[in-house]
Amino acid sequence: MIKMIILDIVCAIRLKWLYFLQLKDEEMRMIVGIEGTVEKQDPTFVHLNVNGLIYEVNISVNTSNSINENKLKLLVTQIIREDANLLFGFMEVNEKKMFDTLIKINGVGPKVAMATCSTFVPATFARIVADKDVGLLKRVPGIGPKAASRILVELADFIVDANSDTSILNNGMSDAILALESLGFKKDQIQKALAGATGDTASLVKQGLKKLQRL
Repeated sequence: MIKMIILDIVCAIRLKWLYFLQLKDEEMRMIVGIEGTVEKQDPTFVHLNVNGLIYEVNISVNTSNSINENKLKLLVTQIIREDANLLFGFMEVNEKKMFDTLIKINGVGPKVAMATCSTFVPATFARIVADKDVGLLKRVPGIGPKAASRILVELADFIVDANSDTSILNNGMSDAILALESLGFKKDQIQKALAGATGDTASLVKQGLKKLQRL
């Protein structure tokens, strides 16, 4: 009788251990990219239908504004917590690099990192870091003076591919947004006004002003 009880206990322990190993194995299979059909889009997330399974992927406002097709492919950073399995998607390598670098800083979580990606495109962020511009970095929701100073110190070597056409284009868009914000317009209004607009910074500012004056 005692032997049977001991055997049952050993079997139970083995089953639990095998289940634990299975979970760890699944956690190691990190999602690094996703491609599917857009089911729902919001400024901060997108629902992607991948062969019948719908995934919620957190995205920046800049990425959301760049989505112009129903079929979407994103680079992914996956963050697994005890109570959540989160996906963060990016259309550009530089934006993913920016996000991944920020979340490594003590006190900067995914929410603040994504807010930073929504506020600045990588080229502009790299320039802010190079100039050690605390004032501009404090525009990000959730980043105060101390956090801004710490980020600028820890990311002193952050660089992006300045030769990328998309980086140059987005840099002009980001500068135009900052210029219009300095005139007193709200960022959400500016982003709506500049949706689909193209050109250099000066051209984007002119286009934005025309549309904003009609709102």
